[in-house]
Amino acid sequence: MPGFLLRRGVKAALVILAIVVCNFFLIHAAPGDPASVIAGQSGAADERFLAQLRQQFGLDQPLYVQLWIYLKGVLTLDLGFSHRQQLPVWTLIAQRLPATLLLTGAAFVLAVTAGVTLGTLAARRVGSWADSIITVIALTFYATPLFWVGLMLVLFFSVWLEWLPSFGMNSVGVELYGIAAMLDVAQHLLLPALTLGLFYLAVYARLTRATMLEVADQDFVKTARAKGVPEGQVVRRHVLRNALLPVITFAGIQAGQLVGGSILVETVFAWPGIGRLAFDALLARDYAVLLGVFFCTSVMVVGFNLMTDLLYAVVDPRVEVEG
Repeated sequence: MPGFLLRRGVKAALVILAIVVCNFFLIHAAPGDPASVIAGQSGAADERFLAQLRQQFGLDQPLYVQLWIYLKGVLTLDLGFSHRQQLPVWTLIAQRLPATLLLTGAAFVLAVTAGVTLGTLAARRVGSWADSIITVIALTFYATPLFWVGLMLVLFFSVWLEWLPSFGMNSVGVELYGIAAMLDVAQHLLLPALTLGLFYLAVYARLTRATMLEVADQDFVKTARAKGVPEGQVVRRHVLRNALLPVITFAGIQAGQLVGGSILVETVFAWPGIGRLAFDALLARDYAVLLGVFFCTSVMVVGFNLMTDLLYAVVDPRVEVEG
């Protein structure tokens, strides 16, 4: 295990380094001049002021010099300074990251739990009306754009029924503490988490159904049934446990994508996470914040993939952790 972790750690560091370099060049290849945006926000756009801004933020240096300065900062965990927010990038990310983790964590738990449950039910009732209904619902959620689902949930639950708040993370103008504050956040969380989780719920339901049907036809399952093992035990210990391996692989990949893919949902619901932070930074040409968000999400994606490999060995003892 220590050797495995060391090898994977080295590979992860190289992958993150390559991602950081690629993101740097992609960001600087985008049209637009950050100095012009800053000057426009301050109301002064003469050439002398623009030259001062470029010198202040290092934009007058050659691109390879800017890259070297940025890489040295990343190695020392210094992601730079936001010209728009007038705060260090780490401070901004630390303020917004808990909200994103709360949103994506709730959406992930909802998607995996409900998706595996519905997929299991569909596989055990294959060909029945329950299987058909679950399949139709899964395909509908899979094919529907996230922003449309979010807007329809807001229209139905917030505008028509007035049951749930439609935006933000907390009630505005109200000071709440303890359980009341937690319940208030939970009410604001429900719609965005449901919107983000429905798409992945459909994927997990379809994947669980397909893998369970495939495993159910294998010889060791037929042998267990022939020995008189109860059907519920066959499903839990033999079929579902082996069918979860592809689901775990996909969930490990999707866990990282949820963090990066929450930009649209956070924008629709005005959720104060790093997705909304990245969207605002893109409009303001705040390259330091964009690169900081990309760096954090790439680290989380690599970390989730490593945890997936370790979880494989827990679920299936036949799998050994190797480099």
